[in-house]
Amino acid sequence: MQPLPFYVYIIFDLTVIATIALFYKAANSSKRFLVIVSLWAVFQSILGMNDFYTVDTTPPRFLLLVVPPVLLLLITLMVPAGRRFIDGLHIRTLTILHTIRIPVEMVLYWLFLHKVIPQVMTFEGRNFDILAGLSAPLVWYFAFVSGSLNKTMLLIWNLVSLGLLLNIVTIAMVTVSAKVPPAGLALPTIALAYFPFLLLPTCLVPLVLFSHMAAIRQLLKELLPHSSASYHPHSV
Repeated sequence: MQPLPFYVYIIFDLTVIATIALFYKAANSSKRFLVIVSLWAVFQSILGMNDFYTVDTTPPRFLLLVVPPVLLLLITLMVPAGRRFIDGLHIRTLTILHTIRIPVEMVLYWLFLHKVIPQVMTFEGRNFDILAGLSAPLVWYFAFVSGSLNKTMLLIWNLVSLGLLLNIVTIAMVTVSAKVPPAGLALPTIALAYFPFLLLPTCLVPLVLFSHMAAIRQLLKELLPHSSASYHPHSV
């Protein structure tokens, strides 16, 4: 892949660090989480720097980027210890975490300008994920500072934002897996096979997905009758 402007790498790297730091805070400074996500990021970075994901194989090596985090999320949802971990996450911090989607979308746009991802993956195409990032500070303020946004509205926002995330994930998977890009996908998703941008599907997307799933689970438990979940809008 051709070299990109230095600021693209800097902003993306800072976004990765900020995302991990915010989730770490939401997880009550869990050292186990920090060790797991750090080792996973380092492992994937080493593979990316050695062009592991640029080799065309069957099944595609790209699956190694996304399948393990998804399996870990499913396992976490299924086992009691995992559910306790999810229920202990702070929704307030998880909500503000979604602001990282703003710099992510800016990076994707710059990658498009340098012809290493298709336009359809940006806010000029079919990717509306930036709306979740732009609305996150407002939702955070009205839900946890002023208290004027109720739990039902917070749940709806999480569901809509999750839909925006799944939309761009679907588009990205189509561009990666297609031998011949469909109409409107004139460029392959080259950047996501290289370090550091492979950390988007392997770290950032899973953490954003995890944040939504945890918030939705906690809010549903609070809203459904006979729920024992706790939800405190002004908690940290």
